[in-house]
Amino acid sequence: MEGKACGKVVAIGECGLDNDRLHFCDAETQKKWFAAHFSLAQETGLPMFLHLRNAIEPFIEIFEAHKHLCGRGVVHSFDGSQEDAHRLLRGFSDLCIGLNGCSLKTAANVQVASTLPLDRLLLETDAPWCEIRPSHASHALVASEWPAKDKKRHDPRCTVKGRNEPCKLLQVLEAVAGARGEDAATVARATHANTLRLFFPDDAS
Repeated sequence: MEGKACGKVVAIGECGLDNDRLHFCDAETQKKWFAAHFSLAQETGLPMFLHLRNAIEPFIEIFEAHKHLCGRGVVHSFDGSQEDAHRLLRGFSDLCIGLNGCSLKTAANVQVASTLPLDRLLLETDAPWCEIRPSHASHALVASEWPAKDKKRHDPRCTVKGRNEPCKLLQVLEAVAGARGEDAATVARATHANTLRLFFPDDAS
């Protein structure tokens, strides 16, 4: 609560389900603690920062059962199907979808990005991971680039080679706008407004 009061804590999370990494934590333990996070979100009045990997059915089941405690949040780094995205957005009116480089690897991912309603979309980097790589389908949609150097040859004018950085949010914006056939400024204004509405409601116009 102290963190919330001073503006340093804006969400509860990261919390959710990951069936791709069960070697870290088994599915039943994940479900137990995912459900518990809703009470914490209710207690603090904060939205949820959500993780979902290959677990759409139990995720929706748990969210449905606990949305009376907290139904606001973002499913970040989303890499699911178009149907998965639309099930989440149809079922939970205060939920957004967050996209980063890991959300835009394949042609199917890019297609999903093109179909999401703009008023439910957030952009992120998930730095230092999840950059848009040359092998990604979305790379052709990216116009901006930064010089990079190995971390052993640090240069404040350059990014660190092999590391995603906050400035590369612009690349996510370019890729998403390109996928949608929309002007980048339009997407930037909309996603900025969505971010304020979810995490900084007192600042939202």
